[in-house]
Amino acid sequence: MIFSTLEHILTHLSFSIISIVISIHLMILSVHEIIGLRHSSEKGMLATFFSLTGLLVIRWISSRHFPLSNLYESLIFLSWSFSIIHMVSKLWNHKNDLNTITAPSAIFTQGFATSGLSSKMHQSAILVPALQSQWLMMHVSMMLLSYAALLCGSLLSVAFLVITFRKKIDIFFKSKNVLIKSFFFGKIEYLNEKKSVVKSTSFLSFPNYYKYQLIQRLDYWSYRVISLGFTFLTIGILSGAVWANEAWGSYWNWDPKETWAFITWTIFAIYSHTRTNQSLHGTNSALVASIGFLIIWICYFGINLLGIGLHSYGSFT
Repeated sequence: MIFSTLEHILTHLSFSIISIVISIHLMILSVHEIIGLRHSSEKGMLATFFSLTGLLVIRWISSRHFPLSNLYESLIFLSWSFSIIHMVSKLWNHKNDLNTITAPSAIFTQGFATSGLSSKMHQSAILVPALQSQWLMMHVSMMLLSYAALLCGSLLSVAFLVITFRKKIDIFFKSKNVLIKSFFFGKIEYLNEKKSVVKSTSFLSFPNYYKYQLIQRLDYWSYRVISLGFTFLTIGILSGAVWANEAWGSYWNWDPKETWAFITWTIFAIYSHTRTNQSLHGTNSALVASIGFLIIWICYFGINLLGIGLHSYGSFT
């Protein structure tokens, strides 16, 4: 009774705190830089991290097994993973470019876990025989940490694409305006305007240097975060194969979850190749990561909707 009460308090406390953090982020976007608000949002994410950590620890103690046995617990762990990625990125980079992604991601996953799932799924249950293994913590935690990191990195790549394509559209319309002016004001003015447009749209003299820096940071951090997530995913798949051999007598069964995990791994292996290849670097690698964003949700969430295969214990039923 005490444990369930504490779980209830910490669940709603963490959700309330992170909702306030989202509101603070919106205020910062509307009124630009306010140091006090930014510090408050960072403290809010820290409080959310400790609340979710306490929730997982209490659930671990009360259920006497690592809290990753169903979809509700995995969503809470995923939300915790977003918060820890936020904390680690803050240590690496004081500007913390990930904060606009980690906070909304955490509130989305926790909000769905809290209100989108049935109350029956919130209850701790005895582990099914397939999950009664020491590999539970290793495999599932690595997979969920990889999902969190890959989702954050993919969203950074999506932001990179949006800003890049918007810049190209602005260049297109600017060039179109020059052609219209040249028709009315003569060839000499057209040539002068064309030179000014080429100069203003060149890589080295980009008019909005802040936007250029933002694009570079998005590309840098998306690669770093995706590389981390790809490492976690590789460890998770390998540990899962060992566990599958112990539980089912085979390292690989082409279960729907396993198949989509392999597809996810392949997509981000392609991303790693394109990102390190100078001829494919930039937009091409960001497109691959954006596709990977959809693949991750199919692998993690879509298969659970169907509730089929050897991993059906993580479904909605």
